[in-house]
Amino acid sequence: MELEKFLTELSSGAPVPGGGGASALGGALGAALGQMVANLTAGKKKYVQWEADIQDYLKRLEDLKVRFLRLAEEDEEVFAPLAEAYRLPAGTEEERRHKETVMEERLLNASLVPLKLMETAVETLQILEGLEEKGSVMAVSDVGVAVQFARTAVTGGAMNVFINTKSMKDRKKAGQLNCRAEQMVLEGTKTADSIYDRVTARLCREQAG
Repeated sequence: MELEKFLTELSSGAPVPGGGGASALGGALGAALGQMVANLTAGKKKYVQWEADIQDYLKRLEDLKVRFLRLAEEDEEVFAPLAEAYRLPAGTEEERRHKETVMEERLLNASLVPLKLMETAVETLQILEGLEEKGSVMAVSDVGVAVQFARTAVTGGAMNVFINTKSMKDRKKAGQLNCRAEQMVLEGTKTADSIYDRVTARLCREQAG
């Protein structure tokens, strides 16, 4: 989807795209910015010792970017059936049981996609951590920006997990999903904030010097 069209749909009253798609787009932007930094570093004599790593980052970030965009589509694909399930009749006991079964299945599906989004974002942050150390100093601020996009993909994904698990009847399964999401939030935000702080410190030192 073209960006302008995506934003128009996002700002409308339509249920999709929503926060999940926006979080995935943020992750894709973070991966793309990471690629830009890697491309600005690749082939430079100053960074020749890191050339193999930089080339590896480029390939992995391309894969991650594609995965983010696919996850934006998957978010829409799992939400539409869930929205339909909320509208199922529940007037009789048989209808109620059927609706509950369908809801559980679709709430689970709608929780697994943002978990994959969070995993993809955490992986992106690990690469950005390497780029902060090995990437071109001329683009270190872009690493800092990329980190914030990837961080948003982590925390935004968590919001979409929690909103779906909240309605699940299977509280044990909901707790397992929430626990996994909370672990990734802790890991992702810790990594993102650490990288961002290092980038900020480097930029401030350069200005002071």
